[in-house]
Amino acid sequence: METRFKKLFTPGKIGKVELKNRILKAPQSTGLSNMDGTVSERLVRHYKELAQGGTGLIIVEYTYIDDDASKSAYCQLGISKNEHISGLSWLVSAIHDEGAKVGIQLEHCGRQKFLATPPIKAPSRIPWPHVYEQTGYIPEELTIQEIKQIIESFGDAAKRAKMAGFDLVEIHAAHGYLITNFLSNHTNKRTDLYGGSLENRMRFLIEVIQNIKAKVGENFPVTMRINGTDYEPDGITIEETIEVCKRAEELGIAAFHVSGGDHHMMNYQVSPMTVPNGPNVWAAEAIKKVVSVPVIASGSITTPQFAEQILQEKNVDFVSFGRPLLADPYFPLKAKEGRPEEIKPCIRCNDGCLERTFFNFNSIRCTVNPNMGREGELNILPAKTPRNIAVVGGGPAGMEAARVCAERGHKVTLFEKNQLGGALLASSVQSFKTDLRNLENYYSAQMKKLDINIVREEATATIITNGDFDAVIVAVGKVPNTISVQGLDETITVQATDILLNKAEAGHNVVIIGSGTTGIETALYLADKGHNVSVIEQSKNIKNHDQVTYQISYNQMLQEKDIAIYVSAEIKGADQGLVKVVLKNGEEKEIVADNVILATGYKANNQLVKELKEQTNIEVYHIGDSKEPGKIFDAIHSGYLTGLRL
Repeated sequence: METRFKKLFTPGKIGKVELKNRILKAPQSTGLSNMDGTVSERLVRHYKELAQGGTGLIIVEYTYIDDDASKSAYCQLGISKNEHISGLSWLVSAIHDEGAKVGIQLEHCGRQKFLATPPIKAPSRIPWPHVYEQTGYIPEELTIQEIKQIIESFGDAAKRAKMAGFDLVEIHAAHGYLITNFLSNHTNKRTDLYGGSLENRMRFLIEVIQNIKAKVGENFPVTMRINGTDYEPDGITIEETIEVCKRAEELGIAAFHVSGGDHHMMNYQVSPMTVPNGPNVWAAEAIKKVVSVPVIASGSITTPQFAEQILQEKNVDFVSFGRPLLADPYFPLKAKEGRPEEIKPCIRCNDGCLERTFFNFNSIRCTVNPNMGREGELNILPAKTPRNIAVVGGGPAGMEAARVCAERGHKVTLFEKNQLGGALLASSVQSFKTDLRNLENYYSAQMKKLDINIVREEATATIITNGDFDAVIVAVGKVPNTISVQGLDETITVQATDILLNKAEAGHNVVIIGSGTTGIETALYLADKGHNVSVIEQSKNIKNHDQVTYQISYNQMLQEKDIAIYVSAEIKGADQGLVKVVLKNGEEKEIVADNVILATGYKANNQLVKELKEQTNIEVYHIGDSKEPGKIFDAIHSGYLTGLRL
């Protein structure tokens, strides 16, 4: 066992359940179940691989407990009827067969219903802004009779879980779902015995615990996912949470799984890389001081080093991983065997696991792990005939393609005249982008481990033709768009990526054209260095990111900086250190500018592919940004799938 992670791999116990290590898989909805909530084959394959990776306890994703209004998401796992038990038992057996313990989370969505279909029921008629903006739906206020029925449904669901063979159940009392709706002043405006004082607001949770314990027995462990705080200005406070936990422990709760945030404050619930790692660990530490049962820390714990540090320094008992085990289900095994550099890191991009999938009615995927959600379909297998492969470009697409080809037994030569990393290099400049640096380090370690020949020169069509290669993968990256504006040629104009990579210098007064992620990050980067920054954006809103957790974070950062942002604005010209802009009201404005910085998007780079096809008969595969500019998800997935084809 790796001695650096001694506490992480010490056995532990929750209630009567003995665990081989201190690592838990946090529950995450996958959308991999059947439409009726029954267990599917691909759900079993997903959890089976998680169990193979060495996790001590897997808490299966949240399951809806009734057929009225508790179901939150498409293809969500169900436990609302006895017909669900058969499939759940199959799932339990598949996980147990691989040596892991297994729990299941019980949930009622309350006001946070991704399906956005009625009925939506909550303690009070306070809508989740996301659904209200889309549909105009306001939750129905639960009657006392309905509350009593939901309490019974929680207990019945827990009994089904025990019958299916789960080792424990977890009550979902976090993240803005129904129980949180009762606990929080922000969403509970009731004036009856379920609203008002903390004693009243916790009454629903207390009755849920009592009902569950009555139906599963005192010896069956029941844990609870709880928010330290939801980070709402009038929401749950840590002081209130501590009182709730003390009362819940008296009723027999076996462990507290501590998180934070709700879907309105999602950057604390599913933290992006702009939020420091472990944003809710402080709450787990605070709760551990007042309870005697185990406490589980969770949230953006992405490395075994950080997990070990938390266990050693914060006096908590376990750590849970969500997204990191999607990125690499073998994270625990690699850490235990002393191979942490081989762990494919979660970069907290929230793209595959949230934006392009969960928010768009697709099953969950992962940016850095294309096999996730398709376990058993896209395995890396030895090539029937090893070949000599050239990869041109050392960005994420090229390095992933090189990695997969080498894993399959091909001889791989990677051409990269600059530093390995490609688009990752500029993207990781900001101090809050350490997750991307972890990905750069992972790929560099993989290139070395797999003995990939790295040639530090530009690969021309002639070099490739003369290299005796059987196939070439072109992943040379994207090139910036240019714009044509009167007088701009006479102004000192540079690309935003050149500023971030220190290939160009910016004057004191700068105008950035474009408010996408690159433009905004460049603006923040220069503002931190004391530059006077203005941003020009033609659209009516800034385009800082298309993922909600990043929108929240970037907006918070921009509010803290003295950056002038002009939306619905159009640059008309530049002359002698002045940039002329027409604002949305028709007013013309002149902005002092030592530099104009372009962040106006990118286009494909297909010149080498064109030359190769004209000059050689070698198989050519065109991937990543050089084929079609996209995100890291697109780059890595294209590299992985291309590697499987060869």
